[in-house]
This record gives sequence, structure tokens and C-alpha cells, in this order.
Amino acid sequence: MRIPWRVIGIFAAVWVVAAVVILWARAARPTPASLAAYIDKNPIADLAPAQRAKVIERVAAQLNKLNFDQRQELRKTRDDRRLFEQMTEEERRRFLDLTLPEGFRQLMLALNKMDPEKRKKLVQRALDDIEKDNPEVNERIDRVEVQKMLSQGMDSFYSEASADVKLDFAPVIEQIQRATQNMR
Repeated sequence: MRIPWRVIGIFAAVWVVAAVVILWARAARPTPASLAAYIDKNPIADLAPAQRAKVIERVAAQLNKLNFDQRQELRKTRDDRRLFEQMTEEERRRFLDLTLPEGFRQLMLALNKMDPEKRKKLVQRALDDIEKDNPEVNERIDRVEVQKMLSQGMDSFYSEASADVKLDFAPVIEQIQRATQNMR
């Protein structure tokens, strides 16, 4: 009669440990809200360069742990934009180097999973946005950085996008190429 109680006790202990580990893992994983709160609590404007770098690298690491939808949710709040505007040009380059590859990878995964109809709407919206040719954006953009981002994006696109995604996004790629030729 003692053996079943021991077995039940062992199973209960294993489940308690598993529950604690799961809760700890969920708490450790960033969310858009937790990342926005971190950005709000850690403005970099008045920090020393070493402290600024630590905050920027922590934000980049947390941002890279968010999935595509969570990144979109964070962008809607514009909390990431406030941090980006506080950065120097060198810090911006570093931040983009840390976050763009993972962002492109997640974008390709999201596009691969997307329903074809929804993807076609996204393609049309992207084409419309490119055609607007916003002069304000053109004044703020460093051409070398744009070329670097496009290169990283294209590498990710060609290596990770499915054949259907490549076919659907062909007009966007062509329009981006035209737009970058006009930037030169």
C-alpha cells in the first residue's frame, strides 16, 4: 500500500517542478508590453555611452525573442520608435545589425505561413506604400544603410521564402529595385 502513495508523491513532485519551470520560462520570455515597459523605464538620452550600449543591446535581444506578430504589436505602440530616435547614428547601425536579420527571418516565416489571399493584399499594400515615395523619409535615410538593409532582406527572402511567397512578392521586389535606383 505504501508504494502507490510514493508513486503518486513522485508524480506530484514532478508536476510541481514542471509547472514552476513552465511559469519561469513564460515570465522570462519578453512580450511587447514588457519590452515597451523596459524601454519606458530606461530612456537612454541622459546615460553614459556604456550604459546606453547595455540598454540598446538588451532591447535588441528582447526584440529578437518576439515573434513577427509581437513585433508588429510593438511597432503599433511606437515605443521602439522613441528609443530609436534617442540613438546616435552609430547606435542605430548597431541596433539594426543586431535586429534586422532576425526580423527578416521572422517575416519570411510569417509570409510562408500566411494564407495566399492575405499575402496578395499585403503585396498590394506594399506596392502602394512604395509608390507614395515619401520625401520626408528620403531625407532621413542614409543610402548606404538602405542598401545594406535591402541586401540583408533579399538574402533572407531568397533563402527562406517559399516558392509561392517569391512568386507573390515578385512585383514588390521589382518596385523596390526601381525605387533604389531612383535613390542613387
